[in-house]
Amino acid sequence: MGHFGKFWLLWSLDGELVGAIWLFTVVYTGGVIPQLWRPISAIGSFDLPTYDIEITPFLGKLLDGKSHKLSFSVTNALNVWYIDANLHLWLDCKSSKTKGKLLHHSIAPLNVSSVIDVEGLNGAYVTKATRSISSTGWIKSSYGTITTKSTQDLSYRNSMVIAKDGNLQIVNQKIHFDDRVHSKMPGFNLKPKKSLKRFVFNIYSDYINQGNGTSLTVSNFTLGFNEKKFKDKVRNLQKGNGFMVVKDNLVVNGVGNTQQIYKYDGFKSCYYRNVSNSNYTILYDEIGYTCSRRAKHHLDYSP
Repeated sequence: MGHFGKFWLLWSLDGELVGAIWLFTVVYTGGVIPQLWRPISAIGSFDLPTYDIEITPFLGKLLDGKSHKLSFSVTNALNVWYIDANLHLWLDCKSSKTKGKLLHHSIAPLNVSSVIDVEGLNGAYVTKATRSISSTGWIKSSYGTITTKSTQDLSYRNSMVIAKDGNLQIVNQKIHFDDRVHSKMPGFNLKPKKSLKRFVFNIYSDYINQGNGTSLTVSNFTLGFNEKKFKDKVRNLQKGNGFMVVKDNLVVNGVGNTQQIYKYDGFKSCYYRNVSNSNYTILYDEIGYTCSRRAKHHLDYSP
């Protein structure tokens, strides 16, 4: 784990960048210490998050009768990273041909700042990064001329402390991703579509050499995924702690404690779940469907 992974998902049209996403941190079932993820698995570990990128402003270019290449990639990643995508199209049955034009497209340079204080194997790192992308275009259809503006504002902050000659690691990371789409017709403005995402990842991990081929690892973590989209809100937060004892490369003891709260507040329905486990055993599992329900829990619910 580096002090700044810079895992960007980049979306390009004919080699030109049209959108970017900072990826949610997914911890797989062997990460940190395995005891944390049994039976509650980390957010996204079995169902990776999906992301939307608006390309409506570029329809004029896509509909010019020529061949075009839509491509996407992940920066600063391993040489094997499996990616898949779906292209969502809405057909205008009342129009024989849809026309359009890209009016404006701007990409602010990736702004990265780092403060590093290193002495031997120990050090402190603080990294911040921001980026914004804006595109505007119009299309002419049976509904009239529609102008669409898409904006993306992304920010990232990661602080990491390495101590005890690399055996102690403390990470605090936050990602903000604001995606907005605004469309208007002559004399009429459509309601803006907003997707506001907040990702949090905090971890404390201490490795202790106890001699005779035995080591102790003590860890705690916070992992959160919040999204507000249109009239819907999703809050998904996990917190946990545990330890693992390894002797001669074999796990001989360990306990993991994890609590997860998932809350969905929708326009027509709601869902709430609060589940906790310790030492491979579910302690409680609460489920609710009432929007007015006030959840009682021990987690800070605003990552």
